[in-house]
Amino acid sequence: MSGTARLGFVGLGTMGEPMCRNLARKSGCPVVAYDVRAEPLRRLEADGVRAASSVAEVGAGADLVFLSLPGGAEVEAVAAGGEGLLATARAGQIVADCSTVPAALARRLARRFAAAGAVFVDTPVARTRAAAEAGTLSAMVGAEPAVYERVAPYLAHFATDIARCGGAGAGQTVKILNNMVLMETVHALAEALVVARRLGVDGETLFAALGAGSADSFALRNHGRKALLPGDFPDRAHSCVQALKDLDCALELAAEAGVRPHGAEAAHGRLREAAAMGHGEAYYPVLIEAVRRRPPGSAK
Repeated sequence: MSGTARLGFVGLGTMGEPMCRNLARKSGCPVVAYDVRAEPLRRLEADGVRAASSVAEVGAGADLVFLSLPGGAEVEAVAAGGEGLLATARAGQIVADCSTVPAALARRLARRFAAAGAVFVDTPVARTRAAAEAGTLSAMVGAEPAVYERVAPYLAHFATDIARCGGAGAGQTVKILNNMVLMETVHALAEALVVARRLGVDGETLFAALGAGSADSFALRNHGRKALLPGDFPDRAHSCVQALKDLDCALELAAEAGVRPHGAEAAHGRLREAAAMGHGEAYYPVLIEAVRRRPPGSAK
């Protein structure tokens, strides 16, 4: 592919809209995009992105199509539904899925697109919306080396850390495990904050000390300081419902590997409790509300 490649984008939500904007601004390539909502398409017009009326129109007009969708069901519908990308797939075309979905689904779609002569690549991204806006995401890629070399230059328009993790499904495996570790860490920070405050230690003092010591982490600097400490859990961020889907995928991978991940199970339980309390659409560090509610010594 070159600067004359035609790019497509499907899914212009919290992460997808800024990713698409960076592609349009930096790639020098024409970009056509689709979303079920008109608002992000109107905003992207200022960056030269052409609005499509359907997924099929994007597929028919692009050499490389990026997906950024809420989960596996949406990816499967866009890729393999009646009016999906498989209907317009052709030799040499690449579909790069930046969503977080089960690794088994990524492998299955890779086989189906290969049968049509096209290539399906799992390229899930990590970090925050601010990173998506700045073009500093992390991308984990499941693809053969030759395909990776074709896709990586385009990923570089919205990601600064890009890693080939293996063949089909490997990108999703690594991303899901990344999310598992992150959510376990957020759960641990929530527990530490609740314990500290109940024992009379100021939360800012606790997190400052953790940040200066061996417990420093991305989760502490971002989820801890920006969400747990001030109690700020907005909607339209990575919600409890979305985090539960991620941990469902992680638990499936662990079962496939014959491992019981107790930390992931505990974080999953707090997220489920927080959602039951009415926080399902809130930013997932809101799981601290479930930690606060649990009596001392209660079972997992």
